[in-house]
Amino acid sequence: MTTATKIEQGFEDIALQMKKDNDEIVKEVKKNYTIQDYPAIEKKNKLDGIAVAQAYPIQGILKYHGMSDWNYRTAYLPSISVNNDAARTVTYVKFDSNYTQDKGVINDKVVSGRDLERVVQTLDMVRKLTGATTKALVVSKNIVRATKTGKGLGTSASGSAAIGTAAVAAAMGDSYYQNKRFLSCIGRFLAGSGCRSIAGGISLWLSYPGIAHEDSYAVRLDDQEQLKDVSLITVPVDSRIGLKTETAHKDAPHSPLFKKWMEMRKPYILECMQAVQKGDWQTVARLGELDTILLHGVTMSGTLESKIIAWEPETIQLMRASNELKDSGIPCYYSIDTGPTPVFITPKKYETEVVDKIAKLKFEYVVGKIAGPAELLNEEKAEEILQVSKYDN
Repeated sequence: MTTATKIEQGFEDIALQMKKDNDEIVKEVKKNYTIQDYPAIEKKNKLDGIAVAQAYPIQGILKYHGMSDWNYRTAYLPSISVNNDAARTVTYVKFDSNYTQDKGVINDKVVSGRDLERVVQTLDMVRKLTGATTKALVVSKNIVRATKTGKGLGTSASGSAAIGTAAVAAAMGDSYYQNKRFLSCIGRFLAGSGCRSIAGGISLWLSYPGIAHEDSYAVRLDDQEQLKDVSLITVPVDSRIGLKTETAHKDAPHSPLFKKWMEMRKPYILECMQAVQKGDWQTVARLGELDTILLHGVTMSGTLESKIIAWEPETIQLMRASNELKDSGIPCYYSIDTGPTPVFITPKKYETEVVDKIAKLKFEYVVGKIAGPAELLNEEKAEEILQVSKYDN
C-alpha cells in the first residue's frame, strides 16, 4: 500500500510526463544502486527513547523549488545535491510519555510559531506511522565553520535530516534507522532537501507531482566516493532582504518559466548521474552553475507582484570572480541555492588559486569537502554540544 501525494491544480498534464520521466530515472538508478524496500511499520502504544544525530547541509547541483504537496513535502521535480561540510547540525530527540506537549529548541532558543510547527511536522509523521501520540523534546544546533551562516547554506536541510534521523532512531529503533530509503522519506518533513542530506555525498531525490510518499526518497550516487578530490569553498553572504525560502517555494510554481524547467530536468539528471559514476567532477559542477541561473530565473519571475531577487551585490562580485578564474585557466564553478551565498566547486589542486582570489576581495570563506550521510552520535554529545539538561524540565 502506498500513500499518494497532491497534484496542484494546473499541473495535472505535466505530472503524467514527470511520472514517465521518473520511471526512466528509477530504471537507470537500479542499474547501479541497490534500493531497499519501504518497510512495514510496527504499531506502538507509546514512544520512549532518546537519540542524537548529526547531518550536513546540502548544496544544490540540479536544484528544486516549490512543493507539490506541502503536507508530505514532495517536490515538482527530481533534484541532485552535494553534502557540504562547511557546517553541520546536531539534534537531540527524546520521546517521553510524561511530556504533555512538544518542545523545540533551535540554536539555544526555545521556538514557537512556524519554527516549532516545522519541527513538529517530523514528529507527527513518526507518530502517524506508529499510531502513538507521545510528545517529544527536540534540541538542535547548527555548527558553522565561519563567523556567520549566511543565507542559502542549506542548514534547513541538515536540520531536517538530523531531526528525522534522531526521531526514527529514538522512536522506532535500529532496523528502521538502517533502512536508508525509509529514513530519507522521514528526512523530508522539515525541509524537502533533508532527504538528500540523509543520503550523503552527491545524492538524487526522486520526486514529481503525485508521487507516492514511499517512492520520494534519496539515493547516494557517489557510492565509491568518485569525487573525493573535489573542494567546496563556501562564501557565506547574509540576505539584506530577510529572504524566506518558504516564500520563494510558494512563488516559484507561478513563474512562466517553471514548467519548462520541469520538462528540462530528466536529461540533466541522467547526465549528472553518469558523470558522478565516471568521476567527472567538471560536468557535475557545470550543471550546478547552469542550474543556478535557471533556479534564480524562476525565483525572479515568480508572480506579477513578487519578484524575489535573492542575490546581493557581493554575490555578483563572486560570480564574476569565478568567471575570471575560468578565463585564466583555473577550473572553478559556482553554485548558489535560494539565497546570496555561493559555493565554489573546484579540484583540490586548485584550492589555493581560488582561495587567493576570494581573499583579495576581502570575503570570509570556508574550505571544505563533500560530506557523508546523516549519522547517530552518542548521548554524551547531547550534553556536551547542546546542553540538553537545561531544557528537559
